Amino acid sequence: MNTTPDSPSNFAFGRSNYMWLGIGIAVLALGYLLMSGGGSDDPNVFDESIFSFRRITLAPTVVLAGYGVIFYAILKKS
Repeated sequence: MNTTPDSPSNFAFGRSNYMWLGIGIAVLALGYLLMSGGGSDDPNVFDESIFSFRRITLAPTVVLAGYGVIFYAILKKS
């Protein structure tokens, strides 16, 4: 088997694909972190903070953007 530095790698993606994939996973994790919280310690008390702009609008948009970046990373030619 030839293991010279000039031989092409056997990886499915190139370096830039993995970089975009890492960025997409980080954006996805950020979106899920934005979605968390807002609960109440007492189950008999309703907390309105679960309906905040951050949890209803911003976090799902960030999660979808993260999936979009991952989709781009998979389809991008290396």
